[in-house]
Amino acid sequence: MHNDKQPGNFDTLGSDILATTIGGIILAIFFFATREKLFPLPNITGQWYLEQHTITTGYNPFKGMILRYVVILIREGNRIEGSGELIYEDSSTGKRSYQEKNRRRSIVTGYIEKNYFSKDRIQLHVVEDGFGRVSSHFYELTVEKNEFLSGTFSSMVADSTGNARCQRTPF
Repeated sequence: MHNDKQPGNFDTLGSDILATTIGGIILAIFFFATREKLFPLPNITGQWYLEQHTITTGYNPFKGMILRYVVILIREGNRIEGSGELIYEDSSTGKRSYQEKNRRRSIVTGYIEKNYFSKDRIQLHVVEDGFGRVSSHFYELTVEKNEFLSGTFSSMVADSTGNARCQRTPF
């Protein structure tokens, strides 16, 4: 009895390559569909309210300060762009809400870091055109739900750092 399926038989090499290639394509399509449908990027497009609480700072009157912003974000792939405005301040000089003409404008850029075995993370860089100077803020946020983000911030304003959180509804 003669066996045509012996190792090293070149008659089956073409069919083995074809089967492996087809299997690889099917596996790639399966993983792509699984990633897109079962593990999608968080839906962060839309309006958010961001609050930052200053913990450490080089300028003591800023310690404990709470700032609130309204932010509009747009997600394209894992990239984020948007804008924001300062709407509220609770500092050593008192509490104040900012009306439209007195709000500080900000430009937001960033990205989503997709994690399959832990919560997704969002990195945001905000350039704020303050009253008299431009400043940068960096936010590192964890996606708790599609409606809530929490994390930390660091700012060039008086070397400030602290906690930050974002939510879809006003504080």
